[in-house]
Amino acid sequence: MKNLMIKATFLGLSISVLSACAALGGGGASGADTRYVARDVNTLYNAAKRRLDVGQYAIAAALFDEVERQHPYSPWARRAQQMSAFSYYLASDYNKAIESSRRFLSIHPGNKDAPYAYYLIALSYYEQISDVTRDQKITEQALTTLGEVSRRYPNSRYASDAKLKMDLVNDHLAGKEMEIGRFYQRRGKWLAATIRFKTVIEKYQTTTHAAEALMRLTESYLSLGIPSEAKKTAAVLGANYPGSKWYERAYELVEKHGASGA
Repeated sequence: MKNLMIKATFLGLSISVLSACAALGGGGASGADTRYVARDVNTLYNAAKRRLDVGQYAIAAALFDEVERQHPYSPWARRAQQMSAFSYYLASDYNKAIESSRRFLSIHPGNKDAPYAYYLIALSYYEQISDVTRDQKITEQALTTLGEVSRRYPNSRYASDAKLKMDLVNDHLAGKEMEIGRFYQRRGKWLAATIRFKTVIEKYQTTTHAAEALMRLTESYLSLGIPSEAKKTAAVLGANYPGSKWYERAYELVEKHGASGA
């Protein structure tokens, strides 16, 4: 589901412009709207907004682009750039949304709407996050850009949402490490599995996967014949997650292998 905050922001952004367009009236969503012929800025912007309102996001984006192309020095050109990026985002054309937002920032780096442009870039990556069985390059990009929003604009309305999404992205990345670690375990590649589980513990210790990672690491150390390390890991698990099922399993494993006192 598309982020509600992004819609509310652009609704507010467009109100002042639309009030100027209201006198034009009519027009509908006819095919004539999409013909890229020379038109005055009011007519062209209004046509783009009509398309956006009826959910024709790709056409709306193209028309907002046309506003800027035909009227680059108009006060509406800047707004059209943002509305174009927003429309591409709603059309799930995330690459173009990112491209349009970056272009806006290159031209208007100090604009009051710059935080939103960064936020839209971050959301465009975030919406593309795939499941943990696939390559996580996009996930890493989402984490980086969300962090940029939080770092650049810590007091903006977007910072708290960016931080929340960063937590979700970190959980997703931890899940990827866990999936690979379990894969190695199933094939008896205990050292490779250990590396993955240690990554979760060291980089993603605040995620929902940390407790399982400690238990799996205990399993791996025992399989590698290092009961002392297994005992230490189980102790850390017990100290941090004493009532969890993962600690119970780790404790049973250590007891079974004779490393009592965990």
